[in-house]
Amino acid sequence: MPSSTDRTWLRRTLSRLTVLWYVKAPGTTLFMVLFFAAYFWVLRHPQGEPWMVPTTWVDDHIPFTPWAFAAYASLWVYVSLPTALQPDLRELLRLGLWTAAMCVFCLTLFWAFPTQTPVPDIDWSLHPQLAFMKGLDASGNALPSLHVASAVFSALWLHRIFLQLGTPAALRWLSVLHCVVIVWSTVAVRQHVFLDVLAGAAVGGVFAWLSLRGAPAPARTGGAASAAAARHRR
Repeated sequence: MPSSTDRTWLRRTLSRLTVLWYVKAPGTTLFMVLFFAAYFWVLRHPQGEPWMVPTTWVDDHIPFTPWAFAAYASLWVYVSLPTALQPDLRELLRLGLWTAAMCVFCLTLFWAFPTQTPVPDIDWSLHPQLAFMKGLDASGNALPSLHVASAVFSALWLHRIFLQLGTPAALRWLSVLHCVVIVWSTVAVRQHVFLDVLAGAAVGGVFAWLSLRGAPAPARTGGAASAAAARHRR
């Protein structure tokens, strides 16, 4: 039977979900609406002819996987989690401003240095969901992959949040796995190539590092706190 300590992280998590929910929910929706408006404007108004990002041997070893679209689309749930788990307005604004900065950085690159991925030899009519996405997004705004950047950025924020909450290690590893699957899906559905992924991961990592430098340190919970107390008594 789980102890009171074991359930503490769950109570903390549920408590955070209720904090400023009336700001978080509409704010996330508005942010995504504004982002997509800017994204598609840049896609349709590049500064010049797009440069074709080359494929590598890694791309050749990742097979086209239509069902990976579910993982690809799950990004929009994944990136909402750090926002939902912010403890106060200050941290919520910090996350929002750094997320916006990362998006503006990538959109500026897409506009000034347009790129696109090679068109694969695939009959998209056999894959309706992917055909719809390709019809909207085409193959532009490729490098760096903002999809990957957002996943990595969110994964690093979630790691810090989960440490603060004292969640089980399994939950932290599940978050990492989700991020990895999202990253893999960008190539598996042929929306990006490996070089896009590398650049996107670098962008997400740098912006996460910059944004987390002043974040509250993870709290000691459970066994870690007990071990620290024992060392202090010695």
